[in-house]
Amino acid sequence: MNHYLAEFIGTTLLLLLGNGVVANVILKGTKGENSGWIVITTGWALAVYIGVVFAGPYTGAHLNPAVTIAMALHKALPWTEVPGYILAQIAGGFCGALLTYIIHKDHFDATADPTTKLGVFATIPNIRNTATNLASEIIGTFVLIFVIFFITGQDVTINGKTEPIGMGSLGAIPVAFLVWAIGLSLGGTTGYAINPARDLGPRIFHAIWPIKGKGDSDWSYAWIPIIGPITGAVLAFVVYILIK
Repeated sequence: MNHYLAEFIGTTLLLLLGNGVVANVILKGTKGENSGWIVITTGWALAVYIGVVFAGPYTGAHLNPAVTIAMALHKALPWTEVPGYILAQIAGGFCGALLTYIIHKDHFDATADPTTKLGVFATIPNIRNTATNLASEIIGTFVLIFVIFFITGQDVTINGKTEPIGMGSLGAIPVAFLVWAIGLSLGGTTGYAINPARDLGPRIFHAIWPIKGKGDSDWSYAWIPIIGPITGAVLAFVVYILIK
């Protein structure tokens, strides 16, 4: 096991379970069809819990380029490792989307609406407004990163080796509650990506995979769940430094 493999597997688990709960709620004919936002936000929180449990001992569990960039700004991760972390996370997002599709293929085929199919993989704002959609992603990610910074004051030590701090430094259960709170309170506008890999990896999968009846991958919106979380992470770092 190395850092990049841990981030890849952890993000794959995150997206398999996160995309999976969305598929279970919005696709036609599933056992959980129309079970609602509480189910989706709870499923995503537990998906983060599982990803953190796995990757925490190896990397601190970033699972998110915004977290990785924040840790690099905090000098808890060398900048030379940042590209590898981010590529592993995006690849994990892609593979998590692939596994989600394999499991739910019959239900994708039974679902007529192309926007619903895309919604399993990528975030879509309910009201499209660039300024407020971007603000939603910035603020949601700010809360995520700020809490991670403020609760954790040091790196984690595993088997005598100091590892970079990440979401796992909070403990798997607290970080799951943190993501759950963000989803319940702030996620109803854009679907709370708060993670570029969570949106980009599955969106790439949607774009290239031959999904029956799929529509456009909405690339005109795709920059918001990338730039928004990164901006929120940088702002969280700046505010944390000013406070501390």
